[in-house]
This record gives sequence, structure tokens and C-alpha cells, in this order.
Amino acid sequence: MTLLYLSIVLCLCTCASYTLQFRAHLSLVMSSSPSIVPRVGADMPTSGRPNWFHVPAPGGNNTKYNELKATLKDLDLHTVCEEAQCPNIGECWNGGTGTIMLLGDTCTRGCKFCAVKTAAKPPDPDPFEPFKTAEALKKWDLNYVVLTSVDRDDMPDGGASHFANTVELIKQVKPKMLVECLVSDFAGDLNAVRTLALSGLDVYAHNVETVERLQKYVRDHRAGYTQSLSVLKHAKEVNPKVYTKTSLMLGLGETKDEVIQSMKDMRAHSVDILTLGQYLRPTEHHLSVVEYITPELFNWYKAEGEKLGFRYVAAGPLVRSSYKAGEYFLENMIHQDRVKDAVTQRKYYF
Repeated sequence: MTLLYLSIVLCLCTCASYTLQFRAHLSLVMSSSPSIVPRVGADMPTSGRPNWFHVPAPGGNNTKYNELKATLKDLDLHTVCEEAQCPNIGECWNGGTGTIMLLGDTCTRGCKFCAVKTAAKPPDPDPFEPFKTAEALKKWDLNYVVLTSVDRDDMPDGGASHFANTVELIKQVKPKMLVECLVSDFAGDLNAVRTLALSGLDVYAHNVETVERLQKYVRDHRAGYTQSLSVLKHAKEVNPKVYTKTSLMLGLGETKDEVIQSMKDMRAHSVDILTLGQYLRPTEHHLSVVEYITPELFNWYKAEGEKLGFRYVAAGPLVRSSYKAGEYFLENMIHQDRVKDAVTQRKYYF
């Protein structure tokens, strides 16, 4: 009986030992398994697009949509709102906000999330575009404008001087207009960054786009997480009075921890403003959506970003880099800061 009892105990101990080893091995396998990454042609979320993505159609009576569209057509200007198929075009244009895209409508890079046309050697930019842009803005009843562009790796400075000329001309015809430039990384050329940062713009924006792990799956190989952060940091170092801004697309397979780490990295590189929005696949030839982020989670990210010290965080399913609500807030924030600076300077001199 004693021998039988000992045999049973030994057998149970051996089984328990193998069970613990199996669990440890399973845990190791799971922790080292490849993380979720977005793919072109992958299945979309089975639940379909949630109802919070419904937006009103653009146009209508008593709006500025048709006026802005007509002016852009007359002056042969482009907007990223149309080229990138932004879902907010109705809200922003009806409210009198548009984002003008400089340097043509063809990009030298091929990011897997973007619907803008691509080519290794796009047509040369219109040398009169800075003048046309200033002329258009002189006609529009706006206080805040966003200038953006395609990537132009075929140009010596990536188009930085073209941007700078445009900003300077805008400030000549409308000195009080606030100008945000949402630009490429200029291939990491810090001299190009300096040129734009000292042009008289108010907000220097460049998008990191996604968390560090997903960069190679989402962006063109010439872009990079560290390069983008260094561009934003250098703009702030060159001109401490400029506001720096970046954006992340969510729903591409990133984790909450990765998003928070990206926020921390941005703050470590002196980024002031962050926008967070849902990635939406423009066509079947682009990356599939991995998941739809809920409005509640966007609100949580917004709160976490504010805790980390961002001056402003815009977060929501339809938020984009250039977004009317965010620009309205920025406009007020910048004016308040400048009033405070003026009061401080008067106190210093008197």
C-alpha cells in the first residue's frame, strides 16, 4: 500500500512538473509571437464600419464650400482635403477652413495608407504657386490656414524654400493670419527644417503617423520614427516660439502601451500639439483596417496625453492632422500666449 501511495504521488508530481513546464513554454511562445501588423488585402473588421463615422455631405446653401472650391479651381491650386479623400471635407470647408497642398499633387513616396498619386519624378512645381496661394487667401474670410504638401524628394531641399516663400507672401497680404505648415521630413535635412522654421509660420507640423514598431509596414522606407522626431525637435530648437505638432493614425494594430510610449517620445522631443484619429482605408489597394478604435478609448488617450503635458490633444475617430476644431482651439491658444508675452515684455521694459 505504501509503495502504491508513493508511486501515485510521484506520478502526480511528475505530471504537475510537466504541466508547469508546458505553461512556461506556452507563455514564452506567446510572448515572442509576432505582434499584429497591418497588411494590404487583409480582412477588414467583421463588424463593419461603426455608425460614429457618419458625416454630413459637403456643400449646401449658405456655406463656403462652393466658394472655396471655385477659388481653388480658378487659381489651379490643390487641397489635401480632396487628394487624400478626407472625411471631414464637408465640416471644414463649410466652416470656411481649407488645407492648401503645395508642390503639386504627385508624391515621390509610396506610403501604404495614402491615396495621393505617386511618381519617382513628378512635374516641376509651379513657381507662381506661392503668389497664387497668397492671392486665394486674401479673398477668403479666414484667420487660420494650413499649408501642406506631398513629399518631394526630387527637389534639393524637399520644397522647404517654396514653403518659406509662400508663408512670407501670406504674411505680407494678411499679417494677422495664423499659418500652419504640415510638411514632410525633408529627408532629415535639418537645414531645410531651419529654412521653414524661420519663415514666419506659427505652427510647424510633421506627422509621425504610427507607433515605432509599425513604421516599416505603414510608411515609405525613406521615412522613419527617429527621423520624424528629430525634425520636430530641430524646428523647436531653431525657433522656440513656433508651436510643434504631430499626429498618429490608430487602428493599425498598435497597442495602448505603444501609443503611450509614442506620446512620451513626442514630449521628449518638445512636441506641443498631438492629434489622434482612426485610420480609414482609402481603397482596397491600401492597408486594411485592423480595428476600429472606440470614442471612449480616444477620450482615454486624450486624457493621458494631457497628463503628459501636451498643450493640446485632439482625439477622435474623425480627427485628422488638419482639423477645424483643433485649428479653432490653436488660434485662441496662440492669441492668448501672445497677449501674455506682450504683457510680460511691457513689465520688463517699464
